[in-house]
Amino acid sequence: MAANNAKSNPPVILPTSDIESQREIESHDTTIVDTPTPGNEGAGMRDNSKVPHLSLLKLFWFFFYNFGLFAWGGPVAQIALIKDRLVIQDKWITLERFQRVFSVYQILPGPEAVELCMFFGCLSAGRIGGIVAGTAFILPGFLLMLLASYLYSLAGLENKYFNGSFRALQPIVAAMASAPRPYLALTFLDLLTHKVNQYLILAALFTALNSALRINIFISLGLYGIIYSLIARRLWIPAVLLFVLQYVGYAIYVVFRGVPSPVSLALGIAKTPSLINLFALGLVAGTLSFGGAYTAIPFIQTEAVLKGAWLSQRVFIDCIAIGNILPAPLVIFATFVGFQGGLVDNGLGNAFAGAIIITLGMFLPCYIFTIAGHDLLEKLVRNKILSDFFDGLCGAVIGVIAVIAVEILKSSVEGTSRRGEENSINIVIERISQSASAGVLCVLALGVLYKFTNKYTALLILACGAIAGQFLFVD
Repeated sequence: MAANNAKSNPPVILPTSDIESQREIESHDTTIVDTPTPGNEGAGMRDNSKVPHLSLLKLFWFFFYNFGLFAWGGPVAQIALIKDRLVIQDKWITLERFQRVFSVYQILPGPEAVELCMFFGCLSAGRIGGIVAGTAFILPGFLLMLLASYLYSLAGLENKYFNGSFRALQPIVAAMASAPRPYLALTFLDLLTHKVNQYLILAALFTALNSALRINIFISLGLYGIIYSLIARRLWIPAVLLFVLQYVGYAIYVVFRGVPSPVSLALGIAKTPSLINLFALGLVAGTLSFGGAYTAIPFIQTEAVLKGAWLSQRVFIDCIAIGNILPAPLVIFATFVGFQGGLVDNGLGNAFAGAIIITLGMFLPCYIFTIAGHDLLEKLVRNKILSDFFDGLCGAVIGVIAVIAVEILKSSVEGTSRRGEENSINIVIERISQSASAGVLCVLALGVLYKFTNKYTALLILACGAIAGQFLFVD
């Protein structure tokens, strides 16, 4: 099983050469220390060499200054930054211990970079230290997203210069969502045999098919987790029966109720953007974020854009674009969604409250998992039944990510029409012209992302896109 092997020999996906890193670490003393810290009682302290016991204030500033302010470039760059500073340079823990820790967080919901900061915070100052470190990492991006949300509301959707830049950013965001992610592809790879696990690929493909058939993603994720658990135990007949039954059940539903509507994918927990609904939306989305933000995106899109209809598709894609610009985990886009939700008929004060409350919900699951204790998490992940279920679930997640990438691509290239003018020949010609320009931007962005992997590449592409939008989409 691909992911099981990955847990014992986790994939190395970061820019720093592991061979060079290992040689550097082996040349120094890596004596195992098992020193308990307040509130931690030694949990997770094995294999640690130089963990400093910082005060909460110093711990906050350390993670805020060294990581929170420089969290550019997405999860790979953020994790590389943490690894290079705390493992390679400062040697808080050994490289082997870091890889074991990282393998656990890869299959749990929540941004891995935040969870790693919390883990190191726990080592230094116990569970409270974990909360402080995680908050310090998130805070800069959160404050910047709050500011961006406010400025976005001030600029207004009718400002042609504002719209021109964001119209150009939408296909670039689609390119980012569609760009190949080698670290996700490792989900399908058995690192011991170097063979591709065809069952996990099938889980991804059929999850994508289920999304096209409008089968709720909760059903697909849970179903393929169970099916793969059966396959891992060579229980072929129950696995095949369960696979067939999902489509038999779907066919029966179609006969009696018709083809599911797009909103059938929603739980309906945010029909209106009240504060309690926004918290629930963030909480469920955070619990779903197994593949990073791109797993939470379709859920929030379905609930807020399709089911609730209190957020437009255009504004939703804009918030993802802003999330890519900021030094923060991409799930920080939820802050923008909460701001826009709170702004609906409720005023600016409620908008800030909505932004805060949905952010708390989004990050709460990763806080709970990490503070629960890393030793407990490792035991759960190494449980054979649970690990096989997570393998299948992670394979299915890739299918969800692929579907949302296609949907964002389609929406960003097509653009949106002006209400009441859809049949105007001039508007049709204008939309065709804009779609062609958007398509070119998307292809160019894909090429740049493929060629250059620097952590600032995405930021530079978005900046160039915003400028290009003034020439391409402003009359």
